[in-house]
Amino acid sequence: MDSLITAASRALSAGDPLGALNYVALRDDPPALALRGIAMAQLGDLQRAKLLLQRAVKAFGDNEPLARARCRVAEAEVALAARDLAWPVQALEAARRVLQEHGDGVNAAHARYLQIRRLLLIGELDDAQTLLGDLAPTTLPPALRAAHELVAAGIALRRVQAQAAEVALVRAQRAAEQAGIPSLSAEIEHARHLLERPAARLTRAGQSQSVTLAEVETLFASTSLVIDACRYNVRGAGMTVALASRPVLFHLARLLAEAWPGDVSREVLIAKAFRLKLSDDSHRVRLRVEIGRLRAALQPLASITATRQGFTLQASDVALLTLPVEDKYAALLAMLADGEAWSSSALALALGNSQRQVQRALEALASEDKVQAFGLGRARRWMTPPVPGFATILLLPVSLGNG
Repeated sequence: MDSLITAASRALSAGDPLGALNYVALRDDPPALALRGIAMAQLGDLQRAKLLLQRAVKAFGDNEPLARARCRVAEAEVALAARDLAWPVQALEAARRVLQEHGDGVNAAHARYLQIRRLLLIGELDDAQTLLGDLAPTTLPPALRAAHELVAAGIALRRVQAQAAEVALVRAQRAAEQAGIPSLSAEIEHARHLLERPAARLTRAGQSQSVTLAEVETLFASTSLVIDACRYNVRGAGMTVALASRPVLFHLARLLAEAWPGDVSREVLIAKAFRLKLSDDSHRVRLRVEIGRLRAALQPLASITATRQGFTLQASDVALLTLPVEDKYAALLAMLADGEAWSSSALALALGNSQRQVQRALEALASEDKVQAFGLGRARRWMTPPVPGFATILLLPVSLGNG
């Protein structure tokens, strides 16, 4: 490796892409193409970065597997930054194995962190946690130690573990200071701000207030019966009853929680849960059946009692947790609130919806000036500024069983 390539590599490692380009901007040999691609990615020109890295992969050829593997990892990082979540993960894993076999443990670890960050984006928290547990951050350079702690904090945030996230972010900040990379420190600072912002609204006995993620964590650990409209479940006594696949039951539970300690009339329950007007006895029968199912589901946590007018929840304390922004497309807006440009296919993958559903939702939001699109065809991307004053952690999707 010549002196200019070495100098450019050091500049990139220190977070100085312009300095790196000063050394290799006019060169078209494979190492220079790769470094130029990484520099353009750091500067935010992801499309040009992608093209340069593809040229570098072809130029290195099959007789230089280590260099090709490093370029593949850089390609994967660009794809992740561009929210191209459909980028072939098998290629990244293959590159990681090549790096590991050739003794490049640092870049192999970097590849693993890219895999974990992708899993985090699509809500696969258990898989992300498993892969993270296989890594030993103490042996890594400061920048990767910071990345490790950022991922750990991201998993904790998604699982509403504010205290664990705070500890991880403190460690990340220390590592970032050692690395001396301003952009990394800024990313950590942004994550720390999420802990200070309102993450949800809490309603108890008719009184409503904004709560932070730490307050939500405390609520989950309390003896209160929590109707969680962010994750569509009911929590209490250390147990969780998932109702995401039973929307009618959850809607009934929410209505009862909103009225607690009072009751809700049968007419209101039928109108809001079934979207029907009480007109005959068949509706009353259906309501009794659904209330019976809800009563059975909540049996370990609370009971439901019939009153003269309707039904009421019987519990020592009932708390209703709702999203900070009640919007039909709240989860979609939460994904876009990271400030990155997303494709509709990546959003569909992250949210577990069909691409056409996501496209219709984006078009509806665009008509209300809530999102913006740029580019055409497959290059079309969507973005929006973050929701002012709110953290969006509780709006982000997680796989069933996580949380």
